[in-house]
Amino acid sequence: MDVTEVALHKVTDEFISHTKKLGENWDLDEVTSFLVIAATLLDLKAARLVPSAEVEDEDDLALLEARDLLFARLLQYRAYKQVAALFGELEAGALRRYPRSVALEDRFNDLLPEVMIGVSPQRFAETAASVFRPKPIPTVGLDHIHNHRVGIRERAAELRVVLAENGTATFASLVVDCEHTIEIVATFLALLELYREAAIYLDQEDPLGELIVRWTGGSLEEAAAQAEQDLASTEEEEYGG
Repeated sequence: MDVTEVALHKVTDEFISHTKKLGENWDLDEVTSFLVIAATLLDLKAARLVPSAEVEDEDDLALLEARDLLFARLLQYRAYKQVAALFGELEAGALRRYPRSVALEDRFNDLLPEVMIGVSPQRFAETAASVFRPKPIPTVGLDHIHNHRVGIRERAAELRVVLAENGTATFASLVVDCEHTIEIVATFLALLELYREAAIYLDQEDPLGELIVRWTGGSLEEAAAQAEQDLASTEEEEYGG
């Protein structure tokens, strides 16, 4: 859009007409902004029509450098004006439209499908009873928590006899009959007790390899006697429970 194509007198006439419609409610800032824009446009138009003219005032030069902003404002002004005209046309067209406020015609009443509820009164009663029936108190099951008590002294007494009879055994063979993990742990602790008493010797060739248990606690008769003494002892150490 070239500045020479702007009809400044038309813009001025429209703005004056706009301010007259506002009456005493016109805005001073709006009028001042228009005067600044109009003066700048006039200066730009004069400079464009007389290309050889030189700008003597630095303020005029700054205004010339702001021509892009002025052009943008002019385009906004024209866009707002076009949109306002479009809204006016739409409003005028809407005023010629009237809604049709009538009831459904009789010939369409029979086309409505019959409402079918596939629930009997008995089913309704059962549903209502289930809603108002007190809910059971939630409980936390403890079935998965075992309370298997294992005596370490009892397990050590059993291992004394088994190892004294066989001489050598692996840890896997000693726990093959264990049904619970706690029994395996108790077996390991019982072996540590026997090792502390120097009744067995533990050997493991490779890291994480098979653990071999060798009996070094005397004869089978001595082991059986010590086992009976352990079982008869009133001081019982238990693991678990």
